[in-house]
Amino acid sequence: MTRSIVVLLAAMLMTNLSLHAQRAPEEFLLKDGEKKIPVLLVGTFHFGYPGLDSHKTSEEDKIDVLSPQRQKEIRELVDYIARFKPTKIVVEAGKNTGYLMRRYERWQAGTYDLRRKEVDQLAFPLMKRFGLDTLYGCDAPSLVWSLMNSADSTVLKPIAGRIYAAESPEDPMSDRYFEWYDYTDRYALESTMLETFLDMNSEHHIKTMHGHYIIDDFKTDGFEGADGLAMNWYSRNLRIFRRIQMIDADQDDRIMVLFGAGHMAILMQQFEASPEYELVPFHSLSKLK
Repeated sequence: MTRSIVVLLAAMLMTNLSLHAQRAPEEFLLKDGEKKIPVLLVGTFHFGYPGLDSHKTSEEDKIDVLSPQRQKEIRELVDYIARFKPTKIVVEAGKNTGYLMRRYERWQAGTYDLRRKEVDQLAFPLMKRFGLDTLYGCDAPSLVWSLMNSADSTVLKPIAGRIYAAESPEDPMSDRYFEWYDYTDRYALESTMLETFLDMNSEHHIKTMHGHYIIDDFKTDGFEGADGLAMNWYSRNLRIFRRIQMIDADQDDRIMVLFGAGHMAILMQQFEASPEYELVPFHSLSKLK
């Protein structure tokens, strides 16, 4: 076979492949110059250590975010997040954020000192920097919580009670998770706030943290563990995502979501799959100015 014939066949093959190339889904989902709304997920530990999670940080490992050194580090962290240039900030609070806005206004007026709260320390300075006048509270109760606290919950309560009372075998992996949590507490104590947030918001950390939900109490003899997780934790986070969807945002907006780090895995999955949003990785802000 001569060289010219080989070249001709190769050209014909490439032409055939190009004619049958897979079209990107965006060609179908985004029309007439439409673009996705950028979203930055900022997973955080709770600065006031309310002790509501299964892991309790020991007193000696707690960070005092009001100390002069930590305040300096928080300013560095705020500067880093500010590279995203948010136009809307979502926080872990109920839909009525009037009490937060009053707190913000008092801070602006010089009659309120910022407390050991992530909204105070992170959201308020970003609001001030970018001239924002609203906080969007998008926390939500789970479906099972709503049903069990409804007027007529006599049918559901026994069912849910059996699900959450189901026993599961002891899982040594759960103890290893708590060892890891203790280590991350010590790491945070010895690191800057920015270093801690970069680690906590890495994809590997987020997915590893979510893994704790699918061991231990999840491994009941039947489907009770799976049902309990779906009705409570998954339901709550899907409702949170739905509340974010309800925000009146357009393609010029940039949405920052400040929630406890445990929420990030499920929220990340939804934003990555959504045709409406473009997830901006936390670590990628290091490339921006």
